[in-house]
Amino acid sequence: MNRFSLGLPALFAMLSCAAAPTPPPAETAGIGGAGGSPVVMQQVGALTPRPTRKEQVKRILPHNVRLSILEDGKARRTASGVVIGSEQTPEGLVSYVITNAHAVEMDDLKNPHLIAIVDDRANSTEYKAHVVATGVVPDLDLALLKVPGLPLRPARLAADTELELGDDVVVAASPFGRALSLSGGMVSQVEWDKESKTPRMVKTDAAIGYGASGGGIFSLESGKLLAIVEGYRTAKVGFAVAEQNFSFDVPMPGETFAAPSAKVRLFLQQKGFGRLLVEGAPGMGPGTGGSQTASR
Repeated sequence: MNRFSLGLPALFAMLSCAAAPTPPPAETAGIGGAGGSPVVMQQVGALTPRPTRKEQVKRILPHNVRLSILEDGKARRTASGVVIGSEQTPEGLVSYVITNAHAVEMDDLKNPHLIAIVDDRANSTEYKAHVVATGVVPDLDLALLKVPGLPLRPARLAADTELELGDDVVVAASPFGRALSLSGGMVSQVEWDKESKTPRMVKTDAAIGYGASGGGIFSLESGKLLAIVEGYRTAKVGFAVAEQNFSFDVPMPGETFAAPSAKVRLFLQQKGFGRLLVEGAPGMGPGTGGSQTASR
C-alpha cells in the first residue's frame, strides 16, 4: 500500500431506499369526450424501485477477492482485488482481477506464490493467480491478474460522467489480510486531466487500513466500480515512555487515494485486454462495458 507518512511532534500532526410509490392513474370525470364521458389519464410508466443499501451491498460483494503473496508457506504480503472480467478458454473459465502494481511486487522474494482467496462465511477457497500486466508506479499503479477457475461475477466499470463529488460509496477490501471488510463514505475529491478530459485521481473519506490496496470503491446508487484504492495519507504520532521514544502511523480522514475507472479502462486497453471492456462479447462474462471512453 502506498503510504504517505507525514512527521508530527508528540501527538500532533506537523502537516501538516425504499421503493418509490407508483402513482395511481388519474381520473377526471365529466371532462373531454363527447356526451361528457369521463377521460381517464393513462399512467406513463412505473418507476423502477431503487435497491436498498443492503440489496446493493449484496450485489457488490461477489466482485471482490483478497490476495496473498506466500513464501515458504507464510504470507509475506496481503492486498485486495476486484474481478474485472472473465472468459471461457479451452482450459475452462478464467477470471481477471484488477489490483495495484505495488501490491504484487515480488522481486525481493525468492519463491513467491500469489493466490486469490474467496471467503464464504467460515469457508475459504484459494485460487492460483498470475500477474499478466503491470503499470508503472506511481503514474499507473495498476496490475492485472489471471485467475483460472475463479467463478466470481465481474464488476461493471462506471463511465467517467458517473463520477461526481458527494456520491455515496462503499469500499470493499481486505485490510490486514483478513476477511472482506466494508466502509462507507462519499467521493470527496475528483481531479480531472485537462488534456484527456477524464478523471485522473479520486479521493474518498471512507476509512481503510493497511492491505486495502487494490480494493474497489463502488457506487451505492448503481453498484458500479468507480475506482481502485491505491493508498492513504498517514500522520506519524510520537510519544515518549520512560525516556524512550515511540511512534505509530494514523490514517488521515478523507485522504484515501484511488485510481478512477478511466485509468482502469486505459490500463486494460494499453496492455491488450480491451476485450474485457466489451459487454456481451463471445466467451466473456457479464462484462464491464457501457463507458463512453471504451473506444478511445
